[in-house]
Amino acid sequence: MKEIIAIIRRDKVPETKRVLEDIGYPSLTLQSVDGRGKQKGAMCAEMDSEMPESFCTGAKLKPTPSTYALEHTLPKVAIYVPKKMLTIMVPDELVPKIVEGIIRVNQTGKHGDGKIFVAPVEGAIRIRTGEENEEAIV
Repeated sequence: MKEIIAIIRRDKVPETKRVLEDIGYPSLTLQSVDGRGKQKGAMCAEMDSEMPESFCTGAKLKPTPSTYALEHTLPKVAIYVPKKMLTIMVPDELVPKIVEGIIRVNQTGKHGDGKIFVAPVEGAIRIRTGEENEEAIV
């Protein structure tokens, strides 16, 4: 049994849910998260390349300062990009198919496409029935 954590663009959630349903695995947990990668939160790196140049310079972006930034003098406020984080518990044999499906609908080739993490899960229990492990996650 594995836990798949996918951090994706917010606008890709409906397509991602659809592909998971098509695979036969619609169960997931969804959270709104903020984060940044190598681009350090540069929003324009994530935007479509067909946007006019003036859009990025004219956009009024509200930075979300980190706790560290609030407590220390920093030359620039750290900016975080809003994303969605999907958490899915799956049997081992479904991991490649689900990961491939998530990549297929989320890969744009631009910065900010997201990340997928796969981790082992020691056990699961469905509270309502007491079912354990793989019976509890399907």
